[in-house]
Amino acid sequence: MAVAEIRIELKKGVADPEGQNTKKALELLGFEGIGSVRSMKFFQVELDLEGDEAVQACEEMCRKLLANPVIQSYSVQLK
Repeated sequence: MAVAEIRIELKKGVADPEGQNTKKALELLGFEGIGSVRSMKFFQVELDLEGDEAVQACEEMCRKLLANPVIQSYSVQLK
């Protein structure tokens, strides 16, 4: 069994309204020195696969459902 961590984030240059709103809210709460805030999604998936097969399955999940390849990039790491 493998546990995969999948991180989905917006590609560089794509507007991140959720990150921008979070930054504004943090500043309104008095936090200072915040350069930027970027939002991302994180999935932890348990698979009955190992190694390369687990990574390939997760990449297929990203291509078919979890990520929009036009505006998002993803990474898969096994734990």
